[in-house]
Amino acid sequence: MRKLTHTEIEAIERLGTTAEDWSKIRVAEDFRPEQLQQSRLGGEIELHSGARIIRSYVSNYRIGARTTIEQITALQCREASTFGNGVRVATMNECEGRAVKICDAMSAQVAYLMALYRHRPLLIERLEEAVEQVVDARRDILGTVGEDCFISGARFLREVRIGNRVTIDGASALVNGTLLDDTKIGVDVKAYDFIACEGSHMANGVTVERCFIGESCILDKGFTAADSLFFANSHCENGEAAAIFAGPYTVSHHKSSLLIAGMFSFFNAGSGSNQSNHLFKSGAVHQAVHPRGCKFASGAYIMAPALEGAFTMVMGHHSRHHDTSAFPYSYLLEKEERSFLLPAVNLTSYGTVRDEEKWPKRDKRKVMRDVINFESHNPYTTGAMLHAVDMLHSIEEMNPDSPVYTYNRVQIRAAALQRGLKLYNRAIVASLGAMLERGASTDRYNGAGRWLDIAGQFIAKREADLIVTRIEEQQLPSLKAIDNAFRLFAVHYDDYAHSWAEQVYASLLGHTPSVEEIREAIEAGANARDSFRRMTDADRMRDCGADMAVSYGLDCESMEERMADFRTVRGLN
Repeated sequence: MRKLTHTEIEAIERLGTTAEDWSKIRVAEDFRPEQLQQSRLGGEIELHSGARIIRSYVSNYRIGARTTIEQITALQCREASTFGNGVRVATMNECEGRAVKICDAMSAQVAYLMALYRHRPLLIERLEEAVEQVVDARRDILGTVGEDCFISGARFLREVRIGNRVTIDGASALVNGTLLDDTKIGVDVKAYDFIACEGSHMANGVTVERCFIGESCILDKGFTAADSLFFANSHCENGEAAAIFAGPYTVSHHKSSLLIAGMFSFFNAGSGSNQSNHLFKSGAVHQAVHPRGCKFASGAYIMAPALEGAFTMVMGHHSRHHDTSAFPYSYLLEKEERSFLLPAVNLTSYGTVRDEEKWPKRDKRKVMRDVINFESHNPYTTGAMLHAVDMLHSIEEMNPDSPVYTYNRVQIRAAALQRGLKLYNRAIVASLGAMLERGASTDRYNGAGRWLDIAGQFIAKREADLIVTRIEEQQLPSLKAIDNAFRLFAVHYDDYAHSWAEQVYASLLGHTPSVEEIREAIEAGANARDSFRRMTDADRMRDCGADMAVSYGLDCESMEERMADFRTVRGLN
């Protein structure tokens, strides 16, 4: 970088550009006056090779090579800034009981620990110290725009750190934030105190305040969010989010949907989905958790606090603070203002299969900062099903002849209980066989005990507790070291899962299984998975059958023509 010559300054001024102090403008060796046209320059400016500023006001910024800045009302760094790093986001609890200090190197796993492990104050202190390392490294008196960026038609960009290959087209206001590589910001976007990670996209009137937008997330069509964290591949449009922890693949597309004070993961919100966290007593202090795979049907409502099992489909209004976490793959329905649970029935839904198959296909990430497991058969949900079987037997034994059972403020009909037992037992066989088929037996990777789903990663609780202890003892002093610990577990996930399945199978048999018994379990698992696939395929066929052809072929004279229209439109030919 070098200073401008007097001849260059004269040429630049003839092209309509002025500067507060030309001595503070530094340019690349190959600079040409045509790179600066009809603009105003304030404070310190660094202009790298091929960068251009046209009809814009720029103050205190480094502009990367081959970047174009055109028709910007103000791109300025008015004071020393950390560019959104260090902002406290009041996720899950609007009163900041779970506030997460964000930074541009934060993974979903770190954020989960920071939000959920408030019972371990030393851990929170260590995590915030690790975040502060990043905050200190980002502090600067100059803003930065990376290489190969295109910034056009925006109004106010203030204290924003911009990575490489970023596109900003028509944004209204970006203040105190970071845009990492390959982000795209569109028309009328307003963002304050934010981080937007690699490949994320905000457009069409989106407004965010105190938010973290993770890798390859999309916020679009007027969506508004405050005090929320969105992690990999989440996609939200039209609606509103307030104080949520949106784990990977959180999806909401409808104007009337409100996500508030909750945790979501691999989630889909139907139109009119709503929750409330304020009982007009202690304030907005309550939270709800909707684990991996939960869905809200249109018009679903939940009054926090509340908790479901993984892959639960919620329909209707539920205001009695249910806890159905013991029963994954269930339907939670409303009837006569009461909540009814149908355990395990979501195991037979083609929708569950479709979801589990589409998620890995829709992974657009390149950096892969968040660790995500897509395995359908895993210790987390299988362990939940084992517990569900025990719970259903216990409920039944308390009143063997009852037509309806009550559990944690929900009703379970006797017939639904019996069907749930059958489905869970078959699914346990399917999952154990799948896990025994993968990985290997080894004492080094012991997956015994309870498993967790930490913001998309399946991990043995004993190993997660070990990571937490190592953080507290400063053996993992940085975010990079913490993330590497989670990634190391992920590398050996199959062996840990195999170990867990083998130990569960041994407890069911009452002895260590032989090689032949392992082989038989694997074969039984394959047969059980085939059985479930036949059920889910049958469910799909019902959705594709003649009964679903109502309203198709309106002007057709025969059923054959009507079905031809139906099959063509549905892509069933």
